[in-house]
Amino acid sequence: MVSRLSQYALVLTLLLSACASPAAVPSATAPPSAAPSLTHIRLPVGYIPDIQFAPLYMAVARGHYAQAGLEVEFDYKFENDGVALVGAGTLPFAVASGEQVLLARAQGLPVVYVMAWYQQYPVAVIAKAQAGIRTPADLAGRSIGIPCLCGASYVGLTALLNSAGLNENQVQLEVIGFNQIAALTADQTEAVVGYTSNEPIKLHASGVPIDVLNVADYAHLAANGLITNETTLREQPELVHAMVTATLDGMRDAAADPEQAFRVSTQFVEGLSGLDPAAREIQMEILRRSIVLWQAPRLGWSDQEAWRNTDATLRSMGQLTQPLDVSEAFSNAFIP
Repeated sequence: MVSRLSQYALVLTLLLSACASPAAVPSATAPPSAAPSLTHIRLPVGYIPDIQFAPLYMAVARGHYAQAGLEVEFDYKFENDGVALVGAGTLPFAVASGEQVLLARAQGLPVVYVMAWYQQYPVAVIAKAQAGIRTPADLAGRSIGIPCLCGASYVGLTALLNSAGLNENQVQLEVIGFNQIAALTADQTEAVVGYTSNEPIKLHASGVPIDVLNVADYAHLAANGLITNETTLREQPELVHAMVTATLDGMRDAAADPEQAFRVSTQFVEGLSGLDPAAREIQMEILRRSIVLWQAPRLGWSDQEAWRNTDATLRSMGQLTQPLDVSEAFSNAFIP
């Protein structure tokens, strides 16, 4: 309990302060006190500016990064370039998929996944309804267009085939680049590999009847998330905590108010504002579908089973040949 004497002393101090001479008051022309400096973070995200990054844009616009002492700059580069920069210690963070983390660690790059963004693997195989491809087993002998024999699309397709006891030699793979919609519409291939929250939505909006095989319905794999490196984890855990916490806040805000997340994203994605109603609804549906993919009872949590499954898939592809401890590839230490 504060003593009466202390209370009197406090009152006296306040009174003396109020009666201070003008000379004791800071000049109106004096420079303001310097704002706390922010730590600049260049964050590779592995794609072009896109509505799918709404949680990151919300974290900036709502001030979550700034409140955590961070100034985040988005670096739109290839995913493997971001992983390499983080592994070399040049950058502290990047957004990357789980299989890239395992492949990097197999090459001696000490990257660690510290926050799951997507809880469901976002890859899908899409076919016209008339093709009759309604289960993974129906892919046997079919022609499948894929952007490249690399990355999440390739891993997701392999996991989907494995779920039906098939392998790559039992289908006809065609590398088509990122032209899945045109290839399928023109019947260049019988099916294409794309992203759950992208190609199916656009094809459906164009009136093409389709069937979609979502990889997540058949295989539980480690998807996109936030990575750092072992040095940053060891020497700057407070920085990792700040980055994870602010990013999760952006995810929560985007999920709670998709309309606001869309409006914020127009500040970061050229051409997103001013869309006609139909085009805007497509982008909104992409955002809504993306939100479903990252939702979980414990936002940001990594499931060890997903990492074991990803490891097994990469081994079946021959991309991993040496023993790898998947428990060292991720950490849940910074997840609330």
